[in-house]
Amino acid sequence: MRKLRLFLRDLWALTRPYWVGEDRGPGLVLLIAIVSISLFLVYLNVRLNAWNGDFFNALQDRDETAFRRLLWDWAAIVLVYVIFGLMRLYFSMWLRIRWRGWLTERFVGRWLAARAYYRIQLIDRSTDNPDQRIAEDLKLFVDVTLRLTLDLLQQIVTLGSFILILWHLSGSLLVAGIEVPGYMVLVAIVYAIAGTILTHLIGRRLIGLTFEQQRHEADFRFGLVRFRENAEAVALHRSEADEQRGFLAAFAAVARNWRQLMSVQKNIFAVSTFYGLAASIFPIVVAAPRYFSGAIPLGGLTQIAGAFGQVQGALSFFVDAYSDIAQWRAVVERLTGFERAIDRAAASDTPGGSIVLEPAHGAGIALDGVSLALPDGRILARGIDLAIRPGERVLVTGASGSGKSTLFRALAGIWPFGAGRIEVPATARPLFLPQRPYLPIGTLGAALRYPDRGTAASESDLAAALRDVGLAHLVRALDETAHWAQRLSGGEQQRVAIARALVLKPDWLFLDEATAALDEAAEADLYALLCARLPDTAIVSIGHRAALRTFHGREWSFPGGTPPRTR
Repeated sequence: MRKLRLFLRDLWALTRPYWVGEDRGPGLVLLIAIVSISLFLVYLNVRLNAWNGDFFNALQDRDETAFRRLLWDWAAIVLVYVIFGLMRLYFSMWLRIRWRGWLTERFVGRWLAARAYYRIQLIDRSTDNPDQRIAEDLKLFVDVTLRLTLDLLQQIVTLGSFILILWHLSGSLLVAGIEVPGYMVLVAIVYAIAGTILTHLIGRRLIGLTFEQQRHEADFRFGLVRFRENAEAVALHRSEADEQRGFLAAFAAVARNWRQLMSVQKNIFAVSTFYGLAASIFPIVVAAPRYFSGAIPLGGLTQIAGAFGQVQGALSFFVDAYSDIAQWRAVVERLTGFERAIDRAAASDTPGGSIVLEPAHGAGIALDGVSLALPDGRILARGIDLAIRPGERVLVTGASGSGKSTLFRALAGIWPFGAGRIEVPATARPLFLPQRPYLPIGTLGAALRYPDRGTAASESDLAAALRDVGLAHLVRALDETAHWAQRLSGGEQQRVAIARALVLKPDWLFLDEATAALDEAAEADLYALLCARLPDTAIVSIGHRAALRTFHGREWSFPGGTPPRTR
C-alpha cells in the first residue's frame, strides 16, 4: 500500500504541472472532446447490445422484415461508431504531442538550467541515460497515462451502463432455497476479482523487470552511439574485437533481463488468454438453464452474454492492462528519479561550503581564498588568492591532476565543489576553449559563431578567420551542414576554436591546452595571431610547453594541494 501511495504521489507530481500550466487551455479542450466522444461510444455500445438481442430474436422468429431493418440499423450504428472512433483517435494523438512537447520543454529546461546536466554526471552516477529519459520515457509516460486514464474512465462508464442492463436481463436464481436477484452481476464480479488476484500474483515482478529493461536498452544504445562518435580512434587502435565484446556484453544484459521478462509475460499471457476466452462462453453456460427452461429467448441469452462481457471487461481492467501498468510504474519511477537528480544537482555543494561567483568591484577577475575540491571532498588546491587584469596574459602550469582545469571550471561557474569567492566583472564576455573543442552539428559558420550566434560577424569575417588559422580550404564549406567533430582532425578542430575566438573577440579568453594537438611551430603562430588580433583580451592559458612563456607575462604554477606560486 505504501508503494502505491508513493506511485500516486509521483504520478500526480508529473501530471499536475501541465494541467495547471500555460498550455492547459488547449489541453483541456482536447481532453473534454476525447472524454465526450468516449461517453458517446459507450452509448453506442449499449445500442449495439440492445440491437444484438433484437437481431437474434428476429432470427429465432424467422421475421425477415425485422431482420432487414435491423441490418440497416447495424450499418448506421457502425458508421457513426467508426467516425467518432476516428475523431477520438485524432484528438488523442493531438493531445499526446502537445503534452509531450510541453513536458520535453520543461525537462530539457530544468536539465540545462544551473548546468544540472553537468553536475549530475559528477555527483549522481546512478541517474543513467538522461537523453533516453527525455526522448523515450516522456513519450511513454504521456502515451500510457492518457491510454490508461481514458480507458479506465470508459470502463467505469461502461460498468455503470451495463451493470443495470445485466441486472435486469439476468433475473433471479434460486440457490439453496434463497432467491438471488441479478445473479449474473454477482458472477461477473467474482469472475473479475479472481482474475485480478491471479494476474497480480503472477505478474508483480514485471514492474522492476521493465525498469531494468529500459535501463539496459539505453546503455546498449549509448554504447553504439559512443562508438560511432569515436570511430576513428577505434580504427587507429584496431580494437574492433574489444568493441564487439563490449557490445555483446551490453546486449547480454539486455537479453538476460528480457528472458526474465519472457517468463513473467508468458505466465501473464496464459492466464489472461484463458481468462478472456473463457469469458466468451462462461456467461452463456451460466445463463443457459433459464434459456432451456424458456424463461428467456435466444436474443435474451445473447444480450446477457454481451452485457456480461462488458461488465466483466470493465471489472477486469486491471487484468487487461497489467503490462501497461507495469511499464507505467517503471516510467514514472525513472522520470521522478531524474527530477530528483536535477534537484540534487542544483543544490550540490561540498561540506566545506561552495564557490561563490559575484560581480567584481573593479575591472579585473579576483579569486579570494578559493579552495578547489573533488566531488568526494578531496582538496586539489587551497588558499588561492589571485587576480587577472584586463588585457593580461597568464600561463597556468602544473602536474596533471593538480587542479588547473578545475580552476577554469570554477571561473566559468560550473564547479560547485570547494569554497571561496570569485569576482567577475558583470559585463565580462568570457570564452572558454577546452582541449577538445565542441563543434555543434550544423553549418561551419554556426560553429564559428557558437555560442554567440547573434554576433555581427559577417561571412567575410568568418572566411578571414579561417584563412588566418590555416583553414583556407574550409572557406567554401561555411554554409555546409556536417558533423564537424567527426569530419575534422583534432588539430583542425582546435584551429576552428581559435578562429571562433577571433570572430567573437571575447574580453577574457581561457585556453585549456587548446592548441595541444598542434606542433610547436603551429602553436606559436596561433598564439602570435591571438596576441596581435586581440590586443585588449585577457588570455589565460593552461599548457606544458616552455615556448608558451613567450606569449604570457605571468605564470601560475600549481604544485597540487597548496596555493599556486606566481612567477
